Amino acid sequence: MQKFYLTTPLYYVNAEPHIGSAYPTVAGDAICRFWRLAGLDVCFLTGVDEHGGKIEATAQSQGLDPQTHCDQITAKFKQLWQKLDINYQKFARTSSEKHNEVVKAFFERVKAKGDIYQAEYKGLYCLACEDFKNERELLEGGLCPIHHTKVQEYSENNYFFALSKYENKLKEFFKANPDFIQPKFRINEIETWLSEGLKDFPISRRSVKWGIPIPEDGEQTIYVWFDALLGYLSTLYENFDGNFDKLPDYWPADVHLIGKDILRFHAVYWVAMLMSADLPLPKKLFGHGFLTKDGEKMGKTRGNIIVPEDLIERFGVNAFRFYFLFNIPFGADGDYSEKAFKELVNAYLANRLGNLFSRVLKLCETHWESKVPDIKLDENSPIAQKSLTLPAKVKEHIQNLNINSALEAIFALVDDLNLNLSEVKPWNLFKETDPNSKNCANLALIETLESLRIVSNLLEPFIPELAGRMLSVFGLENTDSWENLTKWSYLRPNTQLSHCGVLFSRIE
Repeated sequence: MQKFYLTTPLYYVNAEPHIGSAYPTVAGDAICRFWRLAGLDVCFLTGVDEHGGKIEATAQSQGLDPQTHCDQITAKFKQLWQKLDINYQKFARTSSEKHNEVVKAFFERVKAKGDIYQAEYKGLYCLACEDFKNERELLEGGLCPIHHTKVQEYSENNYFFALSKYENKLKEFFKANPDFIQPKFRINEIETWLSEGLKDFPISRRSVKWGIPIPEDGEQTIYVWFDALLGYLSTLYENFDGNFDKLPDYWPADVHLIGKDILRFHAVYWVAMLMSADLPLPKKLFGHGFLTKDGEKMGKTRGNIIVPEDLIERFGVNAFRFYFLFNIPFGADGDYSEKAFKELVNAYLANRLGNLFSRVLKLCETHWESKVPDIKLDENSPIAQKSLTLPAKVKEHIQNLNINSALEAIFALVDDLNLNLSEVKPWNLFKETDPNSKNCANLALIETLESLRIVSNLLEPFIPELAGRMLSVFGLENTDSWENLTKWSYLRPNTQLSHCGVLFSRIE
């Protein structure tokens, strides 16, 4: 089986999970669920970055040791992922002993290459970013442009990674791999950064104790990016024997999903680090956008934070997943408003899909005693062709990471099914005595059922709980294989159709 490996960012545990971490994780889960449906051997990794000065400070402010703080926040991430129906295979924790071993071995490998050295560093440091800033990028008053907090002057003898050594190699790589960074417009940021010239960056801190010690130098702790990025690799190892001669299954990653604010760390730091270690590079980086609420940037001081648990409790996981996957073109910035949320979810899940499903099952109960009749179907009919070509359309959209376009394609078929029933009006044809009228009604109904089976399967990656209830009506958990998904007349005669109640209740 072809393997597919996708990762979310490793979320920083200085605070509880929020909508900014829930959104890309749901997106990653949908992509991975789809490729599993399509027959690939999928590994979906999410997890947490647990080291650094910011976490150390947060733990101290709460009277906790750093590990206890990390354990508590990590548990909350896992609880939220469960509520969101996230089906991950690997969960990275950078405080694990295995990760510690991998990072130290990687450090030694890069050092042996001649790419690590010691030097005095002076610069402006943002604790929130865990990154150094150039004066030209600061806001007025010496504020970080991302967090709007004042940067600190920092001076220390540290270990450095020779990033400048890989400047030309990185430029050549991006030129030869124009699709490596997605969406494509995000490459502009990286090209600008490269054009200004790369500087070596420090990979250790003497003043931070919460982290992985430098091998043979317990006074220095490995800097957060040189540590955290390796979580994508270290978590894949079942056992690590101290060298990288045999890489774990699934490496390299097919897709790293990351926030646009950490794109350069992945595109430049991470790629250069792997080049230095002579390890395979990831195949694609995808920088997703940010979310606003009612057109405004979210923040605690504004009091407009979106709490994922609150949305799930009030509206359900299906509505949550559908809104953020359907309403926001993946890669672009998006906005949440409760009014738009209710309108969109009601229009698509309650009205277009829910009403169709209920209407069809009621007709099946009335005229077929909820059993699939033995009717020969034509694969060349308009509804059959629209249904049978849909899986390939959805696959193409997912290959391009166009999640919302995939959902739009599915609901285009739902609209066609509604329109066809409105035109044929089988509920009227069943009342007529003419056998041809009843045959026409039966045909319209069984074609709609076959199409809804395909729709149910294709919706599973995006809204698994609701799709699962739809599939259960047909006595299915799935359609067994991608090949069967694209078959017509899959439903066997006399198949008993069960009742699932109201598929999706309107949100008031």
